[in-house]
Amino acid sequence: MCGICGVYAEPGLPEDVRTLTRAMCDVIVHRGPDEDGYYADGPVSLGMRRLSIIDLTTGRQPIPNEDKTVWVVYNGEIFNFPELKPELQSRGHKFTTNADTEVIVHLYEEMGEDFATRLNGMFAVALWDTKKRKLVLVRDRLGIKPLHYAWQDGRLYFGSEIKSLLRGGVSREIDLESLSRYFTFEFVPAPDSIFAKIKKIPPGHLMTVKDGRSEIRRYWDVHYAEGEPVKRSEESWAEEIAARLKESVRMRLLSDVPLGVFLSGGIDSSAVTALMSETAGGRVKTFSIGFKEKTFDELDFARIVADKFGTEHTEFVVDSRQAAGLVPKLMEYLDEPLADASVIPTYVISKLARQHVTVALAGDGGDELFGGYDTYKAFKVARLYRKIPGFLRRGLIGPAVRLLPASSKRLSFEFKAKKFTTGAEYPPPIANTLWWGAYTPDLKARLLAPDLRDRIAPDPFGPIREQDARNHAADPLDRIAYLDLKLYLQDDLLVKVDRMSMANSLEIRTPFLDYTFVEFAATIPSRLKLKGFTSKHILKKALVSRLPAEILAKKKIGFDLPLGPWLRDELREFVRDTLSPVRLRRHGFLDEDFVRKVLDEHMAGTHNHRQLLWPLVIFQFWHDRYIGG
Repeated sequence: MCGICGVYAEPGLPEDVRTLTRAMCDVIVHRGPDEDGYYADGPVSLGMRRLSIIDLTTGRQPIPNEDKTVWVVYNGEIFNFPELKPELQSRGHKFTTNADTEVIVHLYEEMGEDFATRLNGMFAVALWDTKKRKLVLVRDRLGIKPLHYAWQDGRLYFGSEIKSLLRGGVSREIDLESLSRYFTFEFVPAPDSIFAKIKKIPPGHLMTVKDGRSEIRRYWDVHYAEGEPVKRSEESWAEEIAARLKESVRMRLLSDVPLGVFLSGGIDSSAVTALMSETAGGRVKTFSIGFKEKTFDELDFARIVADKFGTEHTEFVVDSRQAAGLVPKLMEYLDEPLADASVIPTYVISKLARQHVTVALAGDGGDELFGGYDTYKAFKVARLYRKIPGFLRRGLIGPAVRLLPASSKRLSFEFKAKKFTTGAEYPPPIANTLWWGAYTPDLKARLLAPDLRDRIAPDPFGPIREQDARNHAADPLDRIAYLDLKLYLQDDLLVKVDRMSMANSLEIRTPFLDYTFVEFAATIPSRLKLKGFTSKHILKKALVSRLPAEILAKKKIGFDLPLGPWLRDELREFVRDTLSPVRLRRHGFLDEDFVRKVLDEHMAGTHNHRQLLWPLVIFQFWHDRYIGG
């Protein structure tokens, strides 16, 4: 596990670029505190910071092939390298290390740019071919590991984190379309970033750079059934799910350092804990986060799982004081505004786990693959709701729902009803995003300052339309699941987990996101994932002999903060100061009167505006750090 960066320019780079590459590495030392490594040749300069996980003694990067004509730095883990290495050796390739990194250079020798199709893992790769004078940048299929790039003044800058590119001198100009989309999605969808010059290599894509020109192409995508799904018994599906998931967990136990599990008490992390307990030698270490507010707390469920499997269990309770103190600090690691409030408990649990282990497994991906979100249930209800005449929906039901009194409980009926009736008026792909996101187009028009409004395209949903156009799934729920994989999981959840874990030099592995498991799950009919209104039906069936009944029967809570009451009470002054007119005027992007109205309504308790306020708080701190400061 590492952080990588580099610079490319034809016909060649000046000597001082080596010093610049070192500086670009220094700002991501948290990703790799154990050692660094550098390589320069003509038009390219590569750098890396290493967190030692496999082959602690000889796995230092950059790593070349036998005749030193191919060099690589990479961030991640290749979980099938024990199978790839002997295969490559049988073809005459000589290995000088026991590191997974070295299979990359030899696979490239064998397959050229198609080498990534043989890799099973999480990775961001930078490879330099000295003979062809070609740079190859590759990102893993699901986007578990990040990779950014920017062309400026004839140079290509690239790196695991945006801060490396900024340290290299890339412009900090804000991309206004990305700013607008942030308030819609609560994150900035790939391939764009909040910075106009900086882009993200999309998951499952490869960039080649030669003769000063670059080209990006897709090498993988997930495909759902375009016709009738495969007909199999539930028992057959369940057996294969359990077997494949167990194998995925087994592959992710490959390590020369201690491992653990993030255990939330939900089905996905409990499944990983159960399968790791079956597969790993010795007691499994588990880590959990809770809250004093009971509607947000899952510690009781996490203890049930920990007790059943006899894990070495550690837990921590997060309170509002930590939230106020951590927000400025977390901006150091996010680089872009990300309004997912669970970045805070993710940082805290990563810091807690790092005191005991260097690697932790997590359950990310289970909800997207097995219909675990309430939005999938809302999709079913919306199909019926849209049959009600529009004048009744918009003239009677909508206004009545908006009059419901505000509730501070997590996912209260009031919160769900208001979200549902707003989103249900849009086409399904867009409704799904609005059920997740913060600002509807109408609200955002009031939020943005008038002069900014006129400079931004009226349609903020371009990323949804682009992803939906690629998906040929016949089943409507499969189409929604595809969008969640390509947007919410990719650009929110995995970004959050990568940045917060790496901030603590902790590696996270996600068994549900083994690409072969993702491809398999895409073939399972959605009626078995969401059966009636029972989420994850077939996954629960696969785990019924392994998990306690209380875990299989519990309602989904999710990894979230009690922001509504915190913002109104303990964080009241923190929020008012952050969103004060003086601080808003530093950039002038937002309408001060609208922000004041949202604040006053929330503080008075007449509305629960936590989903409108938190993106503003995060953006303000981000702007103060990266632009205003």
